[in-house]
Amino acid sequence: MSAALWGITLLWAIVYIYGIAGSVDFGAGFWSMVFYRDRDVRASTIANRYLSPLWEVTNVFLVLFDVALVGLFPTAVLVLGNILLVPGGLILIFLTIRTVFMVYAHTIDEYQRPLRIVSGVTGLVIPALIMTIFPISEGGNFLVNVGGRLTLSPSLFLQTPALYFYILLGISSELFLSALILGDYALVGKDATAYRVYRKHALWLGPLNMAVALLTALSIARPAAWLERNMVAHWPWFVASGCLFIIGYALMVTSGTDLNRRFRWASVAIVAQYGCAMMGYGLAHLPYLVYPAVTINESFTNSAMFRAVIVVLILGLAVLFPGFVWFWRVFLANRPYATKP
Repeated sequence: MSAALWGITLLWAIVYIYGIAGSVDFGAGFWSMVFYRDRDVRASTIANRYLSPLWEVTNVFLVLFDVALVGLFPTAVLVLGNILLVPGGLILIFLTIRTVFMVYAHTIDEYQRPLRIVSGVTGLVIPALIMTIFPISEGGNFLVNVGGRLTLSPSLFLQTPALYFYILLGISSELFLSALILGDYALVGKDATAYRVYRKHALWLGPLNMAVALLTALSIARPAAWLERNMVAHWPWFVASGCLFIIGYALMVTSGTDLNRRFRWASVAIVAQYGCAMMGYGLAHLPYLVYPAVTINESFTNSAMFRAVIVVLILGLAVLFPGFVWFWRVFLANRPYATKP
């Protein structure tokens, strides 16, 4: 593998981790809002308890991605910063609003209800905005050259059918993954009521998510025929993804309504399913970061900078890893924390 391939593999791994963690983070905010002051209040409690420490950790991977992107593909940042100005700016605005309410809600009780509403709404809006990056990177007539610079035409972009399928895919994936992981978290807390609620939602969201994923794949045939051909060429990854979904869904169905460890293995299979699907999509997207203007080889940094960025990221992860392990043991795998009222 070339240095550029190593670099893009590192970026894609960060995207995958952030995609899974972010889905659970934003989804937990949505479920906390939906079940607040409802007969399924225990499900809201589980979601809020999972969300409380997680939102701070997921942003670490967002920062890591930005650092790696700027360090490894500096010339691509110039193009991406221009065409992603509108969606990127909106993402930062909504993240800021969400973060402000997260901070104040833990110190002032009267902010609890506004927090759940803001967290729930932004939990849908932010993933939808993030998913708009994918059709932009695939190219189309909405990317226009103005004065020698590639810019995004919002009016043309909003007329692209694939955009709305990607948004639906982002929302359905977020809700499915978060219901699945929160159901598993209910197992940690021995909360059968919350477990049944999240299992029920995961069961209907799973097939819906797969249907949306299929429609999204079909929607790119016309605007991004090059990507469709490459995805067909890398079909084993998508077949593996489908098989893992079938395994995971079968484990969900057979886990039953009582607390059952099969549900945890279903969560593992579904997370692995997303890994295979993202690997297939990532390979199909190569060598472009933005089609057809930016490739990984043309935008890659020099060898000295590559080594420096890798060393910095390794040292950073070496420092952060013990913190992640501590976080997992104290919050996510800690039954007293998961079961406290």
